[in-house]
Amino acid sequence: MLVAQAQMGRSWRIGIEPGPTALVTRGLYRRLRSPIYSVLLSALLGVVVLAPVWWVMGAWLVCLGLVAIQARREEAHMARLHPQAFAEWATHTGRFLPGLGSLRKGG
Repeated sequence: MLVAQAQMGRSWRIGIEPGPTALVTRGLYRRLRSPIYSVLLSALLGVVVLAPVWWVMGAWLVCLGLVAIQARREEAHMARLHPQAFAEWATHTGRFLPGLGSLRKGG
């Protein structure tokens, strides 16, 4: 997680700010659009493995849903700021896992 934050450099933010930021496509971001969220979800999945009870699994699913919503909001913001660069990057980069969640060309 710290590596992904460091690779974002000055573009790292908590939340979505209206001002412009660079589109980071190097390092971990070459394969994942949201490596920070990937680490978070993986760590929480470890809790599910350690305590496989229904409410822990349910909490993980809720977190997955909320993180997916936030990731889509951030992607929409970046698509507005960097339409061509984001579209090209997102067509070959998975959202949370490499190769999964790539956007289709033109969409």
